[in-house]
Amino acid sequence: MKVDRVPFKATGYFSTLIEDYLDQKESLRPFYHRYPIIENFKAQLEEKSRSFPQAHRTILADALATQYTGSKISEATQRNIGALREANTFTVVTGHQLNLFTGPLYFLYKIISVINLCEQLAESYPDHHFVPVFWMASEDHDFDEIDHFNFKGEKLQWDRSSGGAVGRMNTKGLDTVLEVFAAQLGNSKNANTLKEWFKNAYLEHADLASATRFLANSLFGTYGLVIVDGDDVELKRLLIPYVKKDVFEGLPFEEITKSIAKLTSLSGNYKIQVNPRAINYFYLREGMRERLVAEGEGYRVNDTDTYFSRQALEDEMVAHPERFSPNVVARPLYQETVLPNLCYVGGGGELAYWLELKAYFEAMQVPFPMLLLRNSALVMSEKQYRKLERLNIKVSDLFKKQNDLVNQKIQQISKIDLDFTSLKQTLEDQFHYMYKLTEHTDASFLGAVKAQEAKQKKGLQNLEKRLLKAQKRKLKDHVTRLTDLQNQLFPNQSLQERHGNFSELYLAYGERLIPKLKAALDPLAEEFLILRDQ
Repeated sequence: MKVDRVPFKATGYFSTLIEDYLDQKESLRPFYHRYPIIENFKAQLEEKSRSFPQAHRTILADALATQYTGSKISEATQRNIGALREANTFTVVTGHQLNLFTGPLYFLYKIISVINLCEQLAESYPDHHFVPVFWMASEDHDFDEIDHFNFKGEKLQWDRSSGGAVGRMNTKGLDTVLEVFAAQLGNSKNANTLKEWFKNAYLEHADLASATRFLANSLFGTYGLVIVDGDDVELKRLLIPYVKKDVFEGLPFEEITKSIAKLTSLSGNYKIQVNPRAINYFYLREGMRERLVAEGEGYRVNDTDTYFSRQALEDEMVAHPERFSPNVVARPLYQETVLPNLCYVGGGGELAYWLELKAYFEAMQVPFPMLLLRNSALVMSEKQYRKLERLNIKVSDLFKKQNDLVNQKIQQISKIDLDFTSLKQTLEDQFHYMYKLTEHTDASFLGAVKAQEAKQKKGLQNLEKRLLKAQKRKLKDHVTRLTDLQNQLFPNQSLQERHGNFSELYLAYGERLIPKLKAALDPLAEEFLILRDQ
């Protein structure tokens, strides 16, 4: 694929906080550990080597072997699971919700980012082994966020009630979604592959976690991707010491709250992604995931009759660690506790909340990982690119708001000058002279002059808008072609990767899709990538 690049800042789709992080702004330095460049991984490797016990490696590898029981596993993934037992093996991890049929297109970009980064690290540090990991957010209970995917502008939704951790939910009812999906796919070779994947994932696996593992493994197993389900009793045992510090000491709430205050004091443009709770764990049982809250001398499971004394709750943690589920601020610590991890790869929103957590990790004495913004990309067909050339529009212009883009185009192709900037400046110069004249004659006329200036500026502005609108009508064909193209590439005026599903691209590229994306994406590029066939 041909690759063009647009600076993240020029797209208008990334927050000020993430832009400043990418610029390595000095004021943000206290909120991250090491910036993700290849050279910095040396110190990260040494630090994680010192802190990650060999016993954790054995527990991790054994847990993964159990999780993969009954799954078809590639030789590359099998080797990587085995390698996790070795002291010179480390991970790069990304995570995602269990969205139906992977959900947004960027699911692919996240995983390809970790795979490619592991390969780059292997070249730079040949004495070590690097394993790409996908962490399934199987304990989330936000079913409304995962029960659908978009295909060719239509929302395909799973109609069922929710309850408890989504990974444990059975897959009943997804045969109906497959019927609707299949009817729209057609009968090409690529369409039939997509149907088979959906059928095998959701109609032949009992729960959503198993279905997601199958699908991710089908897409990326040949690259050695290791898929981790955190809803695991043996992995949870490693977390219990940190659960106690959270529930009984309130340490995360205290540290994260202070970090948020410091972060927001730097800029009013920094939006806080998540806020900690006094207790950052849920109580998890079949069909239920409810917050733990302090009540009196003990603890209650929110909205239930379940109540624990402190000692009873501590006993429950030891006897049933699987029943304690981390929330969004505790889950990162869980990942770093059970994985020999160096780097977390995530989207802008994810990195924004990770930047709140460094002091919390330090208080828990867990090394803070490097934070890498995942690849973002826009995939264009050659036909779409040729249309862009004929319209004489740059790829970077497509990121503009549609009205601004259309106005730019109208100004570009009009034979008359519809930009009244010079006229506005002339008007301001004239009234500047009037103000001086008023000061030397009769200052009581100042209000009248101001009113007249405002009236004439407004009139000029309205005239500019009306002329532009008339020119748009006159050049309707150009406007239509331009807006149609932008709507194709930015569905719902959003990034393609946040709205579309991989299935649309798979229809066009088939089994070439993943290799093409993998060859084109560079995890350390730090730019928005425009991909098109040559």
